[in-house]
Amino acid sequence: MTNMKSLKDLTLLNRFLFAEAMDDPVNMRNLLEIILGREIVLKDLPQTEKEQRNSPLYRYVKLDVWAVDEEGTVYDTEPHRGEAEPLPKRSRHYQSMIDSKLLKPGKVDYTDMNNIYIIVITPYDVFQAGRYMYTFRMACKEEPGLELEDGAVRIFLNTHGTNENEVSPELVELLNYMENTNTCPPAKSEKLSEIQKRVAAIKSSEEVGVKYMQAWEEKVLEREAGRKEGLEEGLLRGQAEKLKELAAKKKQKGKTPEQAAEDLEEDVEVIRRIYEELEIREPKNG
Repeated sequence: MTNMKSLKDLTLLNRFLFAEAMDDPVNMRNLLEIILGREIVLKDLPQTEKEQRNSPLYRYVKLDVWAVDEEGTVYDTEPHRGEAEPLPKRSRHYQSMIDSKLLKPGKVDYTDMNNIYIIVITPYDVFQAGRYMYTFRMACKEEPGLELEDGAVRIFLNTHGTNENEVSPELVELLNYMENTNTCPPAKSEKLSEIQKRVAAIKSSEEVGVKYMQAWEEKVLEREAGRKEGLEEGLLRGQAEKLKELAAKKKQKGKTPEQAAEDLEEDVEVIRRIYEELEIREPKNG
């Protein structure tokens, strides 16, 4: 736990601090209004780290902050500090996971699907064009100006933008604050000022400090459990390959699955399956 930052040192790009701050519906509304430049009325309380999973067999995602307005539009807002993952494809995965939950089972009218905004905020320029904001909607390549109008919008925000004259000063101030939370002066924007007050209250809260410590410890335990599981899986794969190798040698000597299973002290059904796999792989004569 030596790499753990104190709660007071976190910036708003940190997922924990961002979720705590945007758990307040006023802050969530202010954030969205600054980004989208229009009034938003949220229907329900924001949800933080909302898990989305289609099946226990498939990878799940935790959506950092999920909110819905009175018109049913869904907003998923995600801060990302690292460059390890290809964010455009990650945003596609987020959208697909959300879309899969928007229609109830048996519902066939796709017009009932909610409009959706995926908003990703990064301290680097994903597209290297110097913009603070990149807004993507599906459009037709062959017919300029023709949009698909599927209700899905993906927005990438870059704290290091250079086109101040093309976006609102409020957005520039917000993005600067998100990256430099601990050194920014009091905000000029009334909406951002409310967010700053909430963040200051969070950082001075002993209760949130304990919650942050517990969240960090849980992540450490999860990583350790993941490494252990990976090692165990590796060992099992190695054992399986060794068993296949030994069974192949028994088969080459003309031993039946039953004889090989007895020699190897293994379940006969396991050996039969290995024999079947070996027969499929073996080239047929003629």
